[in-house]
Amino acid sequence: MFFSERRNTTRWIIIFISFLIISLILWNTYTFFQIFKNEERLKMNLWASAQKALVNADENTDLDLPLEITNNNTTVPVMLVMYDKIISTKNVPEHIMNDKKESMAFLNNLKSENDPIIIEYAPGKYHRIYYGNSALLNKLKYYPIALLLIIFLFGALIYNFYKSTKMATQNKLWAGMAKETAHQIGTPLSSLIGWIEILKTEDIDQTITTEIEKDVERLQTITDRFSKIGSVPVLEEHDIVAETLKTYDYLQSRFSKQVTFSYSGSKEPVIALFNPTLHSWTIENLVKNAIDAMRGKGTLELQIEQDAHHVKINVKDSGTGIPKNQFKTIFEPGFTTKKRGWGLGLSLTKRIVEEYHSGRIRVLHSEIGKGTTFQLKFNKII
Repeated sequence: MFFSERRNTTRWIIIFISFLIISLILWNTYTFFQIFKNEERLKMNLWASAQKALVNADENTDLDLPLEITNNNTTVPVMLVMYDKIISTKNVPEHIMNDKKESMAFLNNLKSENDPIIIEYAPGKYHRIYYGNSALLNKLKYYPIALLLIIFLFGALIYNFYKSTKMATQNKLWAGMAKETAHQIGTPLSSLIGWIEILKTEDIDQTITTEIEKDVERLQTITDRFSKIGSVPVLEEHDIVAETLKTYDYLQSRFSKQVTFSYSGSKEPVIALFNPTLHSWTIENLVKNAIDAMRGKGTLELQIEQDAHHVKINVKDSGTGIPKNQFKTIFEPGFTTKKRGWGLGLSLTKRIVEEYHSGRIRVLHSEIGKGTTFQLKFNKII
């Protein structure tokens, strides 16, 4: 508990320092922007004085300095205006000046960027100098936005890394719990197998011991499933039709007669690369999910079809249906519409099908109040 609280405190300290550094960077950027803007203002005041000297020049005026000042301005766009008429320009593209609408639009843009500099070149006669920001100042103006974008992307990257790490830790925890569960079940299971052998030697109805054996085998299958969580399963070539029907028939014998089970499709062998134990778990999850959707009463149909390269297994129910906007979210861990449940069945099924067996699972069709069809798709071995 103390370690967890200390870690959270450290995390908040790091976040606070990060925000402090960001604030300082943004404040310094704003300060630099204002300094450069003021310097450009001084530069344009100097340029205005030079312009006034050129306007009032006579044969005795030394024009070297005013000309040097006006010619040195190569970055700041300038428009000299008198009575809303553009007299001259500097650093303004020629194509803008050749178009009256574009030139007026450019002038309005300059008016919005900076206050004009007014020069009185003669008593009662004024020129207005409108100027814009230099390319460097514009870059500096957008620098905080770029900086915030980079920080946002960096933060998103850190969050994604943290979330992935947390999920990986949770997956390891679940895998460890599953393996420990399998280990704990294994001990009494071995004892039950021994007791079954003893019962066989007694004068007991053999159907009783046969049914007990089936349930013990079922427990062994469940134990095997849990032991494979978190491990790379062994994939072998098997008849996927036979393995699917084996699990389907077993489930049919274990559920209420209010659920009508049916099958359509060929029973001819179709060889695919998969793990029978995990595939059985997949079919069981889909069947149980379908029966839950039907509230324990309805019609359940298994369909198996194939083409040249794939085998498709459809599990169709007559349940409540799934809204279209939930077709993908139902496979996310923790998503459930049941009052009781962890929301792990379909997410685990998706992982087995797509990560372990290189197949695909999807909601093929669903209609509210009429039912849902899930489809599994596997590659055939030709």
